[in-house]
Amino acid sequence: MQKPIVSVMVKAARAGSGVLLRGMNKLDAINVIEKDRLDYASELDQQAEQAIIRELKRAHPDASFLGEEGGTQGRGGSLFVIDPLDGTSNYLRGFPHWCISIALVEGGVAQHGVVFDPLRNELFLASRGAGAMLNDRRIRVNERKDLAGAVLATGFPPRDRAQAAARLDCVRRLLADAEDIRRTGSAALDLAYVASGRLDGYFEAGLRIWDIAAGQLLVREAGGRLCDFRGAQPGRIDPAAGGGSHEVVAGSIKLVDALLKSVIRDS
Repeated sequence: MQKPIVSVMVKAARAGSGVLLRGMNKLDAINVIEKDRLDYASELDQQAEQAIIRELKRAHPDASFLGEEGGTQGRGGSLFVIDPLDGTSNYLRGFPHWCISIALVEGGVAQHGVVFDPLRNELFLASRGAGAMLNDRRIRVNERKDLAGAVLATGFPPRDRAQAAARLDCVRRLLADAEDIRRTGSAALDLAYVASGRLDGYFEAGLRIWDIAAGQLLVREAGGRLCDFRGAQPGRIDPAAGGGSHEVVAGSIKLVDALLKSVIRDS
């Protein structure tokens, strides 16, 4: 049975998804801004975030929020970290792979996480110490021991194109053993897919905290490991730091060890 706070987070994610699903019928008329080089947002990102926050505030009026679009709001002890549309570029092109991500953080540590894919009606949930679920089914990472035959995912963030050559060298090395490497355009879904065993591993740099706050909890609660390119555990989530810039390597414990041997050369 879901904890009451998780039920509220799910309701908020569905409220945000309603905005986005309605917007799919008018993509040509959406106002799009370029926040940074090749990094886009739309008016629907903002509207979805507002819908999510409204729903969360109904149950937790004293909470604070860190959203991709609205930044930091409030000074409450409980912090909701929100990505109202992870995969904006996919969404704006009608490419059906994007999601809503919400994490509840207390004391700098994610306690609950929700990643919702409305197009597939897939709801990924995790609570600290209670495991991870996909809809009504418990999920676990694949216990792959090495890179042989692994299916991995990565990304090339537009803010970090100076590192593109190093990342491509890493991909070339990994493909000597791995079956394939996917580039899906949604970090939150990549982490959810690692947690559910659809992907064996994932690595990417230049991420924001709202991209990964819920997903990293999913991976850990599904029995996996998540660290940066040096193998260090992520630090506490600090709203004063904004989105920050984060490196992530995720997968089973042994697969992460194998991945680090390739990605560490480039960091």
